[in-house]
Amino acid sequence: MRSLIIIISVMTISACQQISQEKTSSADEKLSMQLGNATVWFQQSAEMEASFLQAYDKGKMLLKIKMDTLSNSGLKPAVVLDLDETVLDNSPYEARLFLEGENYGSESWENWCKEAQADALPGAVDFLNFADSLGLKIFYISNRKIGVFEPTLKNLKILKLPQAEKDHLLLRTTKSDKTERRVMVKADHQILLYVGDNLTDYSQKFAERDSVLGKDLVKKHQKELLHNFIMLPNPMYGEWESAVYGNDFSKTAKEKLDLRQKVLDTKL
Repeated sequence: MRSLIIIISVMTISACQQISQEKTSSADEKLSMQLGNATVWFQQSAEMEASFLQAYDKGKMLLKIKMDTLSNSGLKPAVVLDLDETVLDNSPYEARLFLEGENYGSESWENWCKEAQADALPGAVDFLNFADSLGLKIFYISNRKIGVFEPTLKNLKILKLPQAEKDHLLLRTTKSDKTERRVMVKADHQILLYVGDNLTDYSQKFAERDSVLGKDLVKKHQKELLHNFIMLPNPMYGEWESAVYGNDFSKTAKEKLDLRQKVLDTKL
């Protein structure tokens, strides 16, 4: 009798674990499915193409204005750009995740980086060549980890991007906060313009926010953002997603899905 009870107990526990795993798997798959629409937009829409071309064209106009009014500080003029979804198109990686029902993982991401086959995004090469022709120093500040430095540099060189050199590529060594790396550039340069797909590519003051606070910060700093930063669209991932999760990416897929639904405004 005791043996029968033990067998039933084990079977019950096993069944519960299986149900729990199925629920987790289902949540992971649903979260991955939500990536599909954003990735299709990023890869296929004419609106995405126009958005990037327009943004980078504004960047060229701002550089012209700033070069004409450059202060005599003795510092070399420079431009600072993020890499991923700013200069480099990693949407094939996102497409793989969607088609395989997977979500972001550091190992799969680093494997993609090591392939060194990301294409340049619309308008990026033209903007970079324009900045180079003005005599600006170009710095690529990315939160790719230092372990993929060589394949990242290789990718930039394959695309024949200007100033694709070791001293101009600043990857993440310890933390994602780019402030320290920006300060390093500022020591010898006057940064005329920043370009990125996250507000923290401009300043860390836009980190650790919620959805409401983030918009309030944009309004508060609107003038300097419009004059000093080129914001590029990225509906696939980014700081906006972190804000929805309370700046906690360790939440489960189910918790992330619930929070995404919670922040939706239906005007009811």
